[in-house]
Amino acid sequence: MSTIKRINPFSKTNNDTGFGTNASDYGGRFINRDGTYNLRKEGVSFRDRFSIFHTMLNMPTWKFITVIILFFLAINLLYTIVYSLIGINGFQGILGVTGWQQFKELFFFSTETFTTVGYGRVNPVGDGVNFVAAIEAMNGFLSFAVATGLIYGRFAKPKSHLVFSDYALIAPYQDKTALMFRLASYKDNHNLTDVEIRVNLALQVQENEKRSYRFYELALERSRVDTLMMNWTVVHAIDENSPLLGLNLDDFKNSDVEVYVQVRGYDDVYSTIVIQRTSYIYDEIKFNAKFLPMYHESEDGRTTIVELDKLSKHKEL
Repeated sequence: MSTIKRINPFSKTNNDTGFGTNASDYGGRFINRDGTYNLRKEGVSFRDRFSIFHTMLNMPTWKFITVIILFFLAINLLYTIVYSLIGINGFQGILGVTGWQQFKELFFFSTETFTTVGYGRVNPVGDGVNFVAAIEAMNGFLSFAVATGLIYGRFAKPKSHLVFSDYALIAPYQDKTALMFRLASYKDNHNLTDVEIRVNLALQVQENEKRSYRFYELALERSRVDTLMMNWTVVHAIDENSPLLGLNLDDFKNSDVEVYVQVRGYDDVYSTIVIQRTSYIYDEIKFNAKFLPMYHESEDGRTTIVELDKLSKHKEL
């Protein structure tokens, strides 16, 4: 892949991004669109790297629910097998006559024991099954304590509730052009205050026959707002101090341009600072386009309507 050999000499590099400069050591983008870092750690054992708590706390909701349900089914299936191996004679109240009917009754007895519901028709009478049932009951309330903590942690975890436009645009701005994208808070009655944003640019340059990354903090028209009530169009003017000056679409592609964004603000709902990241790579940046308006006055003239479904709407120029 070819790279650009020269960039604006008046652009000031940023050496504090935390990313290395050797282009051959990187694969893909630095930051994913959802704000996670695009990397995988190796060199130590999986046991040392893996954290059940952090994984369960950060996984998508549908995965979390799926894991909880699968764990519940699997642990009860395991105890049902143990009860079956001990023998059906250790229980009283079993009405099933076939092996499958008895297995189902033992499974539901396990779920009742695990949840400490204990309906009472089927109950253990043998020492072996009583011992296993006692262990299962202990596993049950310990598991529910852990699940309750995870559910509360997910419910109470501070979130930015920000959404970014799908694309960044190179659009006319005053008497020049500018790189711009939009973001907005999408929850009702959930607005950030004292919001700050930093936008950095990563691109490959070729020096002395060697490809390397350069990082630049982009100067913004506005890097802070008091309150993020509506949408915010973030603008970087491409002027004589911009590292993007003179670059075209092919340059963006050849130099593997990535614009990565970090937003932080105070959330009065959680009473803490929240942070959200995202990035735009070269094929997520459109030239000669302009965002369409995304808010208007209500019919009675008393309210401003913010149309979040128009956050990414734009037109070609």
